[in-house]
Amino acid sequence: MEQNKHNFSSFEEYPTTDKSLWLDYSKEKTTFKIWSPTATAVKLNFYKTGNNSEVFATFNLVPEENGLWLKTIEGDLNGTYYTYQTFINETWLAETPGIYAKAVGVNGERAMVLNMDAINPKNWEQDTYVQLNSPNSAIIYELHIRNITIQTEANSSYPGKYLGLIEKGVKSTLNVATAIDHIKELGITHVHLLPTFDQYSIDETHLEVPQFNWGYDPQNYNVPEGSFSTDPFKAEVRIPEFKKMIQAFHNAGIGVILDVVYNHTGVIENSNFNLETPKYYYRFNNDGSYSNASGCGNETSSERKMTQKFILESVKYWTEEYHLDGFRFDLMAIHDVETMNLIADKITKINPSALIYGEGWTGGDSPLPEQKRALKKHIPQMPKIAAFSDEIRDAIKGSTFDDRSTGFVSGAKFKEESLKCGIVGVIQHPQVNYMYINHTDFPWALQPWQAINYVSCHDNYTLFDKLKISRPDASLKDIKAMHKLATAIVTTSQGTPFLHEGSEIMSTKKGDHNSYKSPDKINEIDWNLKVKNSDVLAYYKNLIKLRKKHPAFRMTTAKEVQENLEFKKIDHSLVSYQLKNNANKDSWSKILVIFNSQNKIINYQLDQTYRVAVINDSFDFEGKQEVKGNVSVPAISMMILFEE
Repeated sequence: MEQNKHNFSSFEEYPTTDKSLWLDYSKEKTTFKIWSPTATAVKLNFYKTGNNSEVFATFNLVPEENGLWLKTIEGDLNGTYYTYQTFINETWLAETPGIYAKAVGVNGERAMVLNMDAINPKNWEQDTYVQLNSPNSAIIYELHIRNITIQTEANSSYPGKYLGLIEKGVKSTLNVATAIDHIKELGITHVHLLPTFDQYSIDETHLEVPQFNWGYDPQNYNVPEGSFSTDPFKAEVRIPEFKKMIQAFHNAGIGVILDVVYNHTGVIENSNFNLETPKYYYRFNNDGSYSNASGCGNETSSERKMTQKFILESVKYWTEEYHLDGFRFDLMAIHDVETMNLIADKITKINPSALIYGEGWTGGDSPLPEQKRALKKHIPQMPKIAAFSDEIRDAIKGSTFDDRSTGFVSGAKFKEESLKCGIVGVIQHPQVNYMYINHTDFPWALQPWQAINYVSCHDNYTLFDKLKISRPDASLKDIKAMHKLATAIVTTSQGTPFLHEGSEIMSTKKGDHNSYKSPDKINEIDWNLKVKNSDVLAYYKNLIKLRKKHPAFRMTTAKEVQENLEFKKIDHSLVSYQLKNNANKDSWSKILVIFNSQNKIINYQLDQTYRVAVINDSFDFEGKQEVKGNVSVPAISMMILFEE
């Protein structure tokens, strides 16, 4: 059945709908839906399996108003695979599972009708979000599911899988805890999963061949990736396994954040968006070519009503169906400010503790006017959203884009002001001179938690590799000291701390700065380093414990930071500050934090008697040692003194 062809002179003329576009399943009947205003016919094909089987039934969808096509089919269709096909410009386009597919077969080519409630893990209805007093109470740990357990020495029963990540009681060949036991032992509050929805690059039919990808190549946005499941051929396997993983983290008191890539698709011409409503979901240059702010060949049109609707519906679905605790938006500035605010409002209504943050930049220019982009500098217009602070990142270790560039911890000069800006969480502070800050000339965060403080992530070099490459003259002992100091700065600063998997054991990617599809040998966590660098791990654990025990390091408002954080002596390679007035109801009335990145001991004059909490690798939360007059601060280290 065909309807008359539509001619629209612009995407703005397309009729839009507020109606739900999700599949409606019940045991009695299922309603299939698709929005395709330029189609003149739409077919629905049924299959017995997700691949290698012929169509056993075909139906014509019926056109409704505003570009909506519908078909209700009687009976219990649970377990039936299906695809849609649109007839546009006198041509049947390739089959698609549809952009609202919730379950897909191998390689994501066919969707499946699925009774989701019937496959939930035991006690799933009791599973709840992790609660936070303030977003910067979170300590985020970014990981890739495959990396944690794929090394042979990890001894996982499910290497590289959802279930491997949460397997308890597993010890490496050198007898140290791995997987979830290691993550719990570390003490972080949230794991940030690199993109885990269904991806293009991994061939799920040949998982006997090792394959790796970071996952920034979306195929089906509302389905977990199949290669991390124990059986990607069965649509009903990956979903409960993904939920079991979330449930296990929640049972350990750890929240789960999903890295989402709504800004571009993994392929263009045959993307599910283009097979359903060609070109609508993308932006274009004046010459008609796809615009490319993502650096991946295309970018999506978040400002258009149906694209915006899709993104909003999708994050809501992940939050409610999978109990996710937040989202990290890849190249967030490709999206418009209005859409990001709508997302934040929708998600925090469901879960007030949800964390929503992203990269406040693009990967290239965009037709979206700059004033509408969800850029870092527009964070004041997005009061519920945080952005990564490249100010503190590059102040600490040097420019990400210049291998040889050094930072505060590795001996660079004139990084102190940028470091101060990062320490306060990029808010307005009377003692920070914004004329001398890298990457910004004004305080873009309204509240300190809106700055995500980090020194490394999946992108670029690991912290160890960056320090080694930029300081080839430094001894391993000094590199280790720089590594510890870098993370000490991140975890004691007022923003929200973000740690990269393996940094706690000084992981290396062997100098590979863009390992998005590099072999496991480059990307995997080497569990032998947990033994070799056990002192670094102990230091990280103590930093996390310190931050959790002392709320002065995570004040919730800019006003509190302005009133209670006072910079003291600042010099070349020395930054010190005081947290006073039992800041944020801390049990310590005053805390003096000293960062010394010089390769020598410095003599620091004190204005009162203090107790010593941190010196070198030693953490004493009771402060049994007292100091007065002056104190020797060890080379390349953080010292913390306090008054009760």
